Amino acid sequence: MSSAYGNPYSVAQADVSERAAFIRRTYAHLAGAVLALICIDFVLLNTPAVRSFIENIFFRGSSGGSMLWLGVLGAFMVISWLATSFANNPGNKNMQYLGLGLYTFAWAVMFLPILMLAQYKTGDNTLITKAGICTGTVFAALTMIAMFTRADFSFLRGFLMIGGFVALGAIIAGVLFGFSLGVWFSAAMVLFASISILYNTSEIIHNYNTDQHVAAALSLFGSVAMLFWYILRIFMSRE
Repeated sequence: MSSAYGNPYSVAQADVSERAAFIRRTYAHLAGAVLALICIDFVLLNTPAVRSFIENIFFRGSSGGSMLWLGVLGAFMVISWLATSFANNPGNKNMQYLGLGLYTFAWAVMFLPILMLAQYKTGDNTLITKAGICTGTVFAALTMIAMFTRADFSFLRGFLMIGGFVALGAIIAGVLFGFSLGVWFSAAMVLFASISILYNTSEIIHNYNTDQHVAAALSLFGSVAMLFWYILRIFMSRE
């Protein structure tokens, strides 16, 4: 979280009305990002050229598919870093919204292969819908815990940093050596994403400035997207 914003007061120091307005703006922007992601993926999944490309690269044993996926993962990491930097740009709303939009589009592209595979599993969007409902329920529960207890979860930052590097290493190893990480890895990542939501919600309550709603929404969006990804993987493993 950047401390370079013009507003010198954190949410915790603001008056009740200003704090409530900040939280409303944050979750409105989060909802907008989720809706945008759904719309982007709907359009792309219904574009024959996009589906054909993904099928040829990821689902038909095309040579170089693993390396391409690593390239996509690397590009996603770079775009995520840029988007976060843009969203934390003080005083420049256009850059902040560019960051959130860029991050949303990057996640939409990342979701395409797993969404297509989920559709192939059942022939419809049943698994995607179930995962979406489950994600929303977990997110709502974690948000209420953080909001009502107002606990400071900043101590989780170190765990999230180390856990993130370990998870990334496991994912890269799985791609390079062609082994499945399995349902237990997905379960661990659901726990990781849940902890990330608690941490980010705590930061929103205690440490963000009241004009950082775009950056706050971006941080939550990434955690929610990760949670959905691995919940969907768990549902898919049961088919």
